[in-house]
Amino acid sequence: MKRIIDANLNRGSEALRVLEEIARFLLEDENISEELKIMRHNLNNLQEKDYENLLLSRDTEGDVGVKIKNPDKCFGTETIFKANIKRLQQALRVLAEYYPENFDSMENLRYRSYILEKVMWDKLKEKYNKIMLADKKLYLVTNSDKFESEDLFLDAVASALKGGVDIVQLREKNMTANKIIELGKKIKILCAEYGATFIVNDRVDIAYILKADGVHLGQEDVNIKSARQILGNNAIVGISTHAVEQAEKAVEDGADYIGVGPVFATPTKPKRKSVGLEYVKWVSENIKIPAFAIGGIDLTNVQDVVNCGAKKIAVVRAIINSQNPEKAAREFLKVL
Repeated sequence: MKRIIDANLNRGSEALRVLEEIARFLLEDENISEELKIMRHNLNNLQEKDYENLLLSRDTEGDVGVKIKNPDKCFGTETIFKANIKRLQQALRVLAEYYPENFDSMENLRYRSYILEKVMWDKLKEKYNKIMLADKKLYLVTNSDKFESEDLFLDAVASALKGGVDIVQLREKNMTANKIIELGKKIKILCAEYGATFIVNDRVDIAYILKADGVHLGQEDVNIKSARQILGNNAIVGISTHAVEQAEKAVEDGADYIGVGPVFATPTKPKRKSVGLEYVKWVSENIKIPAFAIGGIDLTNVQDVVNCGAKKIAVVRAIINSQNPEKAAREFLKVL
């Protein structure tokens, strides 16, 4: 019994430490962070009271559970949060059963953890998309024009996601709104399956209908403030920039990220003059929000873009129209 108590005191304390770090550094919520810290100290105090006996009962080398591999690995803030709040609740339930002299306190902590789970999840969802932007490097912008069927196009998007694309922007200039919405529903499902962010190009109304993670705006589109009023404060709002003053204004207006380009001439933007690598370099040195270099980037020139300081890129043809989008995505990520 002591081994069970020892294992679950450790498990609960470890889970609380992870949750405490999320509350402190990601949510930046002092009250939740302090409450989790107090809960962790309560478990640690129980361990301290019976420290020697618990330590003597421990047999890590002989524990058959050590050899059982955990099939699940936690990647990303969302997954880590879910895993550790459940780990805490399970540990507290076991302690309530096997530690009868502390039954009431364990049950009180467990019930409180259910409340904290909801509060933290709501707060995390408010910030989650923007938190995750910092980790995202490869942004796919769609163009289905050259595909013979929708199924082939969706297969290409899925292949790119499998290769590591972590943002997909639905950009279909030659479709009706209804068709974009129907296609967007399917791409949103694919993004959810691979844990990717789903963005809609230009159309704030379609982003709202699809409950997309956000919208990407052009310089002539609805302004950032208006887009946020429609989509809510937790939505990602990005904007294309082609010059220094536009990048500075985007930051001032509260954009979550900017597009930087077109870096090279591209048929996707035939009327837009390329901005060159100098602008990429200036953004990398002066703009603090996430910035995605875009425009004519392929595997022959991506290293030049990275050499100018770009840490994130957005790609259209070089992935979606490649023979093997998964392989193309992996090759881009190698350079990044």
